[in-house]
Amino acid sequence: MVTSSVPRLVIAAPASGSGKTTVATGLMAALTARGLAVSPHKVGPDYIDPGYHALATGRVGRNLDAYLCGPELIGPLFLHGARGCEIAVVEGVMGLYDGAAGEGELASTAHVAKLLRAPVVLVVDASSQSRSVAALVHGFASWDPEVRVGGVILNKVASDRHEVLLREALDSAGVPVLGVLRRVAPVETPSRHLGLVPVAERRASAVEAVAAMAAQVEAGCDLEGLLALARGAGTLPCAAWDPAEALEIAPPPPLPFPSSRGSAPSTPPEGGPPDRLVVAVAGGEAFTFSYAEHTELLRAAGAEVVTFDPLRDEQLPDGTRGLVIGGGFPEVYAAELSANESLRKAVAELALSKAPVAAECAGLLYLCRELDGRPMCGVVDASARMSERLTLGYRDAVAVSDSVLAGAGTRMRGHEFHRTVVEPGAGAAPAWGVRGPQPRVEGFVQQGVHASYLHTHWASVPGVARRFVERCRTS
Repeated sequence: MVTSSVPRLVIAAPASGSGKTTVATGLMAALTARGLAVSPHKVGPDYIDPGYHALATGRVGRNLDAYLCGPELIGPLFLHGARGCEIAVVEGVMGLYDGAAGEGELASTAHVAKLLRAPVVLVVDASSQSRSVAALVHGFASWDPEVRVGGVILNKVASDRHEVLLREALDSAGVPVLGVLRRVAPVETPSRHLGLVPVAERRASAVEAVAAMAAQVEAGCDLEGLLALARGAGTLPCAAWDPAEALEIAPPPPLPFPSSRGSAPSTPPEGGPPDRLVVAVAGGEAFTFSYAEHTELLRAAGAEVVTFDPLRDEQLPDGTRGLVIGGGFPEVYAAELSANESLRKAVAELALSKAPVAAECAGLLYLCRELDGRPMCGVVDASARMSERLTLGYRDAVAVSDSVLAGAGTRMRGHEFHRTVVEPGAGAAPAWGVRGPQPRVEGFVQQGVHASYLHTHWASVPGVARRFVERCRTS
């Protein structure tokens, strides 16, 4: 059996708003400043916090989502991200035991901590309590005996006297205090309708914010105690995930796969160089939501991945044969995206050629005829607009149409998170059938385009990356 061990901690809390992000990001930055190679991770589907983690550590922030990827991939994906690192810090999601709605512990911070055999540090907002903190910590530490709460960090402590009362109370709870952060002016981390503003939109101020978080943690936490706790994590009985190996295991796409010319897959002359196969991936401030594993799978499948910025680049990268547009905030940048008429036209022409185009959420909005009255690419016959209603939650979906990503009947799990509405026209088949108490169809499939609100994690079904790249070869 292959086993691996990386020192690691999970930073959790009783509830959202307790200070997890400040502590986790600050700890990552403080340990990095000490010269350690720190691997940053985030429980759940959140795209924004990993950007701050990457800024703190200089490494790609990665997600660990037991709903999207399945519990069996948590250990391998963690080890993949932690290659070459001396310690890993995992920021939790919501409260420690809060998971996917109606699914018990699935995808909760506690679930991921157990899968990683990692000790938990509980960040507690102590601003309105003293002795009661012991009951709260005792309850969280004893609720699930398989979850090892190895320490507590007290946040928003008012004074020296307040700290003494809290420490005295926690002496009886059997959980050591590994940090005390005073009640100070909050670090400047501006938010809007879907959470924190991404790093890509405020890099200079984000650097200052991460430095402030690091200073708080350095001043108020027992870094040596936290390191010792991390080194006591259990051994993981699995090997690191590898995108090339995942593609070998994944079922191959059915061939021949229909192309715009009805041709068979191209084969380079024997002994000659392989065809250059560029997959353009949208980036920049408007499209910041993506999982690193998607790019890694595309490359492992033979694609040359080139990032472009729809706000500034007037043309797609040279040689583009496929296009991936992930999530982000096109509604914030609708005017600028619309003004880049040259790129909108290039995207429409690529789609018209039946080249593969995969779009998620923000990408879907960009492909619509218009967004809040401003012209977009016009690839999908639909109109998009902002709304007051937040659509949020995990989704269990099945492909209802053959597409460049999946054959009909392929089951995937996804996540929806948006405040927009798309009003479809006609001419496109739906992408997904969403299962559940209120079944519905969702998304668009037409020619080479697959556009949907669902964010998916391709590591769970790596065959979609190979199918997409194969379609690029034949289109």
